[in-house]
Amino acid sequence: MSGPFRPDVTFSRRDPIEDEPSREPRYVVTAVAVRVGLRVQTLRRYEAIGLIEPETDETGHALYSEADIDRIRRARRLVSDLGVNLAGAAAILHLRQQILTLQRELRLMRERDARR
Repeated sequence: MSGPFRPDVTFSRRDPIEDEPSREPRYVVTAVAVRVGLRVQTLRRYEAIGLIEPETDETGHALYSEADIDRIRRARRLVSDLGVNLAGAAAILHLRQQILTLQRELRLMRERDARR
């Protein structure tokens, strides 16, 4: 009988608030598919379920940012490495974003209070 499940996960010591990827839309779906190693259809499915929400250009084509690519990679790791389903990955990533937003707000409040 084996012990409890312990995924091989490492955590970065970088500041996730300071190192947040760019949100500037610049990549078309085919370039992103090649870059992250997924099929275009898979990225479209991620869009359909709301896992990613790329900007669109004036012709309606999706344009992805570095932040979108980061989110895709995180979702892929949750699914492939930890066995989380796509809905679970979306929920985890949503909660992660909320935490980052709250951390940013807390840092700003502390900086403001320190100036008083």
